[in-house]
Amino acid sequence: MIYYPLATLMLSGIQDVLLITTPHDAPHFRSLLGNGSQWGISISYAEQSAPKGIAEAFIYGKEFIGSDQVCLILGDNLFYGKLDFLRNAIQSNKGATIFGYPVQDPERYGVVEFSPDGTVLSIEEKPIQPKSQYAIPGLYVFDNRVISIAEHLKPSERGELEITDVQKEYLNLDALRVEKMGRGIAWLDTGTPESLLEAGEFIHAIEKRQNLKIACLEEIALRMNYINAEMFEIMLNHLPNSSYREYCIRVLNEFQSE
Repeated sequence: MIYYPLATLMLSGIQDVLLITTPHDAPHFRSLLGNGSQWGISISYAEQSAPKGIAEAFIYGKEFIGSDQVCLILGDNLFYGKLDFLRNAIQSNKGATIFGYPVQDPERYGVVEFSPDGTVLSIEEKPIQPKSQYAIPGLYVFDNRVISIAEHLKPSERGELEITDVQKEYLNLDALRVEKMGRGIAWLDTGTPESLLEAGEFIHAIEKRQNLKIACLEEIALRMNYINAEMFEIMLNHLPNSSYREYCIRVLNEFQSE
């Protein structure tokens, strides 16, 4: 599943990535992804010793973030469609930007209430009576203040640094905005076996119908000009014989004929 959040970041123009994982899983990710240079990006790693909350990512990533703003995406979130909403948020962010996705059952999620101009009015976690139909996906953009905010958070009752508390701090600073995700976007949360199966069925149907691969990092790197055709061909020669390699050959042929 890690290819999908990576694809989202790459398609949005992000080339510097910090992957935060467990000490157990870190060697497997390093073996699978390397340093990202094969796709024209840079992948660094940090090991989270214990699950102490999503917001702790900004503490682990303090040196990686430096003086820049940062985009955080959760590894079990899958986005499909035009990513203009994320590009716009990255370019125009002046504090924190979260995203609103319309759902039928908002009481199952964190819910954002906002004014017509996108100013956030309230955030509630799994409210009994939701103030809007917009759930907050696991995708966020923050300016550099997020490091200090995360460092001064107090753990919640479950002993974690909550991402919702980070958002609420920006709300208190009048620096939190929401970007609505339109009808052309699919958001899938794959955090349960059932939702993972549903996501697999969705991806299979789209790929079979369109005869395209979703989250083919080689293709994205080529189309985004992170690598050139020569680098793509070198990478292609290291792929084992498979339908995936055949797809990449087709991508290269189409690219060279354009």
